[in-house]
Amino acid sequence: MKNLLRVQAQPYAYALRPETAALVMIDMQRDFIEPGGFGEALGNDVSTLAAIVPAAAALLDIARALGMLIVHTRESHLPDLSDCPPSKRARGNPGLRIGDPGPMGRILVRGEYGNAIIPALAPLPGEILIDKPGKGAFHATPLQQELQRRGVTHLIFAGVTTEVCVQTSMREANDRGYECLLIEDATASYFPEFKEATLAMIRAQGGIVGWTATLEALREAAGSRAV
Repeated sequence: MKNLLRVQAQPYAYALRPETAALVMIDMQRDFIEPGGFGEALGNDVSTLAAIVPAAAALLDIARALGMLIVHTRESHLPDLSDCPPSKRARGNPGLRIGDPGPMGRILVRGEYGNAIIPALAPLPGEILIDKPGKGAFHATPLQQELQRRGVTHLIFAGVTTEVCVQTSMREANDRGYECLLIEDATASYFPEFKEATLAMIRAQGGIVGWTATLEALREAAGSRAV
């Protein structure tokens, strides 16, 4: 069929139609990615996350050129923290818990400088922006309704971190019946070995959670229809 794209993926080829697919870009926020943010304050090397920004930007370009629905997520909470379970806040380091003052404003609070998506990947008008209080993109958000309303059946995932918010969102999507593909070079972890383990888990047992593929494989499948 003319609009069917076949992506060379693992464990086997992944097929989608752009008109019923969406790109879900997970949590590409200043506090996680930029030097001086929350992630670095916790002792992480943010360069491993920053390194995927060019691939993530290229992925956005391809999805936009194909006319796919674009969804961006931010892990964020209301200023009064009423949507943050006490157990989640309690797991932070002293002085660096959710809602506390951080290097880029209050940590993981909506409207703060550090909570914003980095400029290179900023949403365009008409794209969906989901503020999620949990790790997964579906928990306590309108994402399911937005996708159902548009007839979306296939989801392409990217973003950070691979083993936490990206994997959680993919598992939530899989349980809801979506066919999921993770773009390998557009996702990252502060711990590279965690990323590799997550990729293996996702595509294990014939794709128990979904598929993984490189950005180049998606670009080749898109062909002349993408930039």
